[in-house]
Amino acid sequence: MQKKQPKLLVLGGKHDLSFDPGEPERYRKDVPNAEVYVLDAGHFALDTKADEIAALVHEFMKAQK
Repeated sequence: MQKKQPKLLVLGGKHDLSFDPGEPERYRKDVPNAEVYVLDAGHFALDTKADEIAALVHEFMKAQK
Protein backbone atom coordinates (compact mmCIF):
# COMPACT_ATOMS: atom_id res chain seq x y z
CA MET A 1 0.00 0.00 0.00
CA GLN A 2 2.88 2.36 0.69
CA LYS A 3 4.20 1.93 -2.83
CA LYS A 4 0.90 1.97 -4.76
CA GLN A 5 -0.96 4.59 -2.68
CA PRO A 6 -4.45 3.34 -3.59
CA LYS A 7 -7.60 5.34 -3.05
CA LEU A 8 -8.69 4.02 0.32
CA LEU A 9 -11.85 4.28 2.39
CA VAL A 10 -11.58 2.94 5.94
CA LEU A 11 -14.68 2.55 8.09
CA GLY A 12 -14.59 1.37 11.69
CA GLY A 13 -16.86 1.22 14.71
CA LYS A 14 -15.54 2.90 17.83
CA HIS A 15 -17.32 0.32 20.02
CA ASP A 16 -15.99 -2.70 18.12
CA LEU A 17 -14.28 -4.86 20.74
CA SER A 18 -12.65 -7.01 18.03
CA PHE A 19 -10.27 -4.22 17.01
CA ASP A 20 -8.15 -1.62 18.74
CA PRO A 21 -9.99 1.74 18.63
CA GLY A 22 -7.00 3.44 16.96
CA GLU A 23 -6.63 0.86 14.22
CA PRO A 24 -8.63 2.61 11.47
CA GLU A 25 -6.52 5.75 11.77
CA ARG A 26 -3.28 3.73 11.46
CA TYR A 27 -3.97 3.18 7.77
CA ARG A 28 -2.83 6.78 7.25
CA LYS A 29 0.72 5.66 8.08
CA ASP A 30 0.85 3.79 4.77
CA VAL A 31 -1.74 5.79 2.82
CA PRO A 32 -1.74 9.38 4.13
CA ASN A 33 -4.66 10.43 1.91
CA ALA A 34 -6.92 7.61 3.09
CA GLU A 35 -10.44 8.63 4.03
CA VAL A 36 -10.91 7.31 7.57
CA TYR A 37 -14.20 7.33 9.46
CA VAL A 38 -14.81 5.93 12.92
CA LEU A 39 -18.54 5.53 13.41
CA ASP A 40 -20.56 5.39 16.61
CA ALA A 41 -21.09 1.65 16.10
CA GLY A 42 -19.92 -1.77 17.16
CA HIS A 43 -18.61 -4.76 15.22
CA PHE A 44 -21.79 -5.09 13.15
CA ALA A 45 -21.87 -1.49 12.01
CA LEU A 46 -23.94 -2.31 8.92
CA ASP A 47 -26.78 -3.41 11.21
CA THR A 48 -26.98 -0.04 12.93
CA LYS A 49 -25.38 2.48 10.57
CA ALA A 50 -26.26 1.17 7.09
CA ASP A 51 -27.54 4.51 5.80
CA GLU A 52 -24.46 6.39 7.03
CA ILE A 53 -22.09 3.78 5.61
CA ALA A 54 -23.93 3.73 2.28
CA ALA A 55 -23.65 7.51 2.03
CA LEU A 56 -19.91 7.43 2.78
CA VAL A 57 -19.29 4.68 0.21
CA HIS A 58 -21.43 6.52 -2.36
CA GLU A 59 -19.49 9.77 -1.91
CA PHE A 60 -16.16 7.93 -2.02
CA MET A 61 -17.06 6.14 -5.23
CA LYS A 62 -18.47 9.31 -6.82
CA ALA A 63 -15.14 11.05 -6.19
CA GLN A 64 -13.27 8.28 -8.01
CA LYS A 65 -14.72 9.18 -11.41
